[in-house]
Amino acid sequence: MTVIGIPERYLMPILAMVFISLSTWAQTPKVVPGEYLIKYRVDMGSSQVISKIQSKVNLKAAFPEMNMLHFSVKPGQESAVDEIKNDPEVLFVEPNYILEKLDEARPGEVVDRLSMDDVQAQSSLTYSQNYAAVRVEQAWSLSSAYSASNRPIVAIIDTGLDGSHNLFARTNSLWINPKEIPGNGVDDDQNGYIDDISGWNFITNSPAYADDEGHGTHVAGIVVGAGLDVFSPQLDQSKIRIMPLKFLDKQGAGSTSNAVKAIYYAVNNGAKVINNSWGGPGYSSALLEALSYAYNQKVLIVSAAGNSSKNNDSTEMYPANYVVPSNISIAASSDTDRLASFSNYGVGNVHLASPGVYIYSSLPGNMFGSMSGTSMAAPFVSGIAALALREAPSLTGYQLKNLIISTAVQVGPLAGKVQSGSRVDAYSLISQAKSNVQTIASQPDYKPSYAESRDPASEAQSSPKSSGGCGLVSTALLNQFGSGGGGGMTPANALSLALVLSMPLAYFFYLRTRKPASRRKYDRFVMKSDIKVNIGGRELVAQMNTISMGGLSFNVDEMLEKGGSLTMKIKGPDGAEIEVEGRVVWSEANQSYGVQFSEAVQSIQGWTNQLAKSEN
Repeated sequence: MTVIGIPERYLMPILAMVFISLSTWAQTPKVVPGEYLIKYRVDMGSSQVISKIQSKVNLKAAFPEMNMLHFSVKPGQESAVDEIKNDPEVLFVEPNYILEKLDEARPGEVVDRLSMDDVQAQSSLTYSQNYAAVRVEQAWSLSSAYSASNRPIVAIIDTGLDGSHNLFARTNSLWINPKEIPGNGVDDDQNGYIDDISGWNFITNSPAYADDEGHGTHVAGIVVGAGLDVFSPQLDQSKIRIMPLKFLDKQGAGSTSNAVKAIYYAVNNGAKVINNSWGGPGYSSALLEALSYAYNQKVLIVSAAGNSSKNNDSTEMYPANYVVPSNISIAASSDTDRLASFSNYGVGNVHLASPGVYIYSSLPGNMFGSMSGTSMAAPFVSGIAALALREAPSLTGYQLKNLIISTAVQVGPLAGKVQSGSRVDAYSLISQAKSNVQTIASQPDYKPSYAESRDPASEAQSSPKSSGGCGLVSTALLNQFGSGGGGGMTPANALSLALVLSMPLAYFFYLRTRKPASRRKYDRFVMKSDIKVNIGGRELVAQMNTISMGGLSFNVDEMLEKGGSLTMKIKGPDGAEIEVEGRVVWSEANQSYGVQFSEAVQSIQGWTNQLAKSEN
């Protein structure tokens, strides 16, 4: 039997490929049309690199310490992006990706909304932000007395904050910029932001960071609640300060460029902990660069793992999956220490769990309500981390991350779900922090290894001018079949769409019956040899299997972090040894690790003349 000319034996594979194509299309990262981030290999201040592009782009922001720019392309100058990318002084150019908040699957849902007066009148709500055995109240008994001069700053990079909420007003928890004079219209501290008294709105480029979504206010209440009972009629002074930095809009979405600006601002204005309750599937070298900048300034980065019930080891989520040494990825657990049904997980990329189910916290309008998500799990870790820094202020973000993990409690249900198999414990953390008062600040050297850049000209889901890929297909088909307008996509249109998508796939299967297709960028060759792998200060001996100009595959007994950077020493068939840098990848098909070279290694080209081609 045949269907629309397709043999039956190929029909199911084709329909499966259609489904995969639609799924991939739906997960394609969105971008801000016409906007890009660029990093130079050279010092922007000591060269003429900017002058070369000024006539073709509009500069929107500069990050001098990172040699990075944010720009938009001027009308009629779209080809400038390819020119910039080919400039040898440019390290990378990438689209300005969109990121989103990470509360649980039903957007905007808040459970048990109550006013602050009602909450304080209910004695049963005495410390009930979560009921897991995190021993937060016991930790308060260990914590040093309140001191106005010892209140670490936690940057809440999110949807903003209701700064007039009684929880923050009465606890004196808002960070105040000591170098800025309120309301004088002058940039007193000359940091580029006028009247940034307590934070900033990077969407409107103003000090008006009011929360028009609710997420940021809820997250901030959890951070403050790690250090005091937010439901008590007699609120204590907060031992933590929060710095509200708004980059997500009222739909909970924001651009990578504004996230980078917020991280840059937080680090340069004294934040010691950065809370990221947001993310997306798009790898961004610019965002990695910003987090690396935070690491070099000894800042702890706390990132929510995501709420798609997916394994982050195989489905990427950023910033949670960046291997910056002070970035800690947090899953959500229930009151009974089980992984929350919605939480992402991964023994390679998610470090530990924290309570994130029905967490009570502040909402705009002097209200309280319950939300669920890894967005709620992350700020609890940020809050207790700030309390730990009060006890041991010399600790770097890297040291603090390791202390949080080492003091967490191992629980059976989390084994095989998160790297440590553990859930955070506030009491153990504060207790160990008090024992580390004399610890000398230290952290390993770290240089980010950037993934291969995407083609910046293909702005998926945003620009009809894309020259190929899903961006062009989705725009054309959605316009054709009416997804963007009145009635949505009808069943007939959906079938037509599936048939249109199946046409190239049918041709693909037809070609497979005639001639094997070669889809490799580089030929791969068999090469059995021991290699020395240096990753995170550890040297491992691994068995190499195959090699190409793009990278190599190898076997190793230890679990490595996908996306991690490493260096290798390889001895070729001619006896010559070379040292290369690369990024760890994992092949499900071959069940083996691989390394994608940071740049092509020309020595390998001579080796391959002596090797047999690999069929795998």
